[in-house]
Amino acid sequence: MSKEFIPPAKPIIGDEERAAVDEVLRSGMVAQGPQVAAFEKEFSGHMVSGRECVAVNSGTSGLHLGLLAAGIGPGDEVIVPSFTFAATGNSVALTGATPVFADIELDYFCLDPKSVEAAITDKTKAIMPVHLYGHPANMPALKEIADKHGLMLFEDAAQAHNASLNGEKVGTFGTFAMFSLYPTKNMTSGEGGMVSCADEEIARRVRLLRNQGMERQYANELVGLNNRMTDIHASIGRVQLTKVDAWTEKRQSNAAFLNENLEGVIVPPVAAGAVHVYHQYTIRVDGQDRDAFVTALKDEYQVGSGVYYPIPNHRLESLTHFAPGLDLPVTEEAAKSVISLPVHPSLTDEHLDRIVEAVNAVAKAGA
Repeated sequence: MSKEFIPPAKPIIGDEERAAVDEVLRSGMVAQGPQVAAFEKEFSGHMVSGRECVAVNSGTSGLHLGLLAAGIGPGDEVIVPSFTFAATGNSVALTGATPVFADIELDYFCLDPKSVEAAITDKTKAIMPVHLYGHPANMPALKEIADKHGLMLFEDAAQAHNASLNGEKVGTFGTFAMFSLYPTKNMTSGEGGMVSCADEEIARRVRLLRNQGMERQYANELVGLNNRMTDIHASIGRVQLTKVDAWTEKRQSNAAFLNENLEGVIVPPVAAGAVHVYHQYTIRVDGQDRDAFVTALKDEYQVGSGVYYPIPNHRLESLTHFAPGLDLPVTEEAAKSVISLPVHPSLTDEHLDRIVEAVNAVAKAGA
């Protein structure tokens, strides 16, 4: 009998989410309405210590609108990591500003403060770290650099729901922060994003920008977009918000098991004072053929995995013109050696045992 395939990610949508959607559909209020308002308030209290939150239709929209609300535009530079999903750099470029790519710390896959400081010019307006894979970036060091140079600090927290550093939750450090609610994230609204805002003026501008530039119908104050979240999506998010803490604990428990039992690979360390929420459990296979490793896990053991991200932003065809000749050696090392293993809450003990068996055997065979 063939083994069941273990997927690298598995969204969890249950009867409660379906019932919530049915209730919205029966109500007739399916666009942005009371469910969105309730979701914003509940997310604020649960995730970002009461900071005002604004719901939008995607994480990328959240980054884009946050940047616009903070005044980022043509002639400005925003320092971002290259080792991340393209939406980080894209969102800066969409404002007309220039994404400036900096290197990462290999242990934690987040912006290296030393590389950030070296990238600052007289056009730099902000630093936007990514809390990649669910591990918080070094916000105290980045804040010190931002304060020293009079820069704004933003957060791409797309993958970091519930993560924290020194007791402070991600999403509470910057002028704004964005959380993604895509299906494979630690919680979902089906599709969507949430923008956590440091003050009322930023929040108001994000609200205007998501809704054609108006708070009151037909009273357009600025040129805006249609980036609203629907009540259908918000109803899913509200249910997921009641479950995400338990799912986070299961991810952390699964990660602890893998940390203890994997051999022949580099498991992800956690910085002092950091709470990692393991959106991805990302190992490194230095000195081995990473792609062959991924293929062997799937073909020989039916263990799925992912490579996030094989092409750094500064080498993507869409973004490389912003970084001609740029050399980011740590980013390149990560891009050729990372593998994200299943860590999601649906894993059973048998799944975890098979993941360990597979990784250890493939690592040993390739050693």
